[in-house]
Amino acid sequence: MEGKELSQVVRQKAEEFKKLCEGVNEGIASRAPEGRWSPKEIVSHLCGPQDRGLLSAIKSFLEQETPELALQPGESFFSDERSRKTFRELLAQFERQYSDVAAFVAGLSPQQLSRKAHIPALKESPLGEYPTLAAFIQGIAEYHITFHIDHLREILTALGAAPRA
Repeated sequence: MEGKELSQVVRQKAEEFKKLCEGVNEGIASRAPEGRWSPKEIVSHLCGPQDRGLLSAIKSFLEQETPELALQPGESFFSDERSRKTFRELLAQFERQYSDVAAFVAGLSPQQLSRKAHIPALKESPLGEYPTLAAFIQGIAEYHITFHIDHLREILTALGAAPRA
């Protein structure tokens, strides 16, 4: 895929996630089924670590020769600071981040999209340990966001707040 196509996929998946969040009130957003994440924790996870977002990981593909990225699968990144934010504030942060990513990705050349990074956490995934930037971005949109769309649907259903069709 080219940059503009990848950008569109990121925008589409982010929009799909946001639409699923419509109508989720603060009470539901802060609750979690036993042993599962709350909707706020899911959004926090998609926002990534507070000190660096997804865009910084993407830029490292371009700024370094085969950078090593230490992804933290299964980490919600739900800090005290984020716990004090409303669901809408976290969702706005998610929206800004993925909008920035989509805008940045749209302008990338095929050469830039072919650059690789070393991501040990992806070793056993279909992307492999050394994905190209294009594969990484596509994986974030088509796999990661989609996974958490389904995840959020399950959580909302378990909380008795079945999502809209």
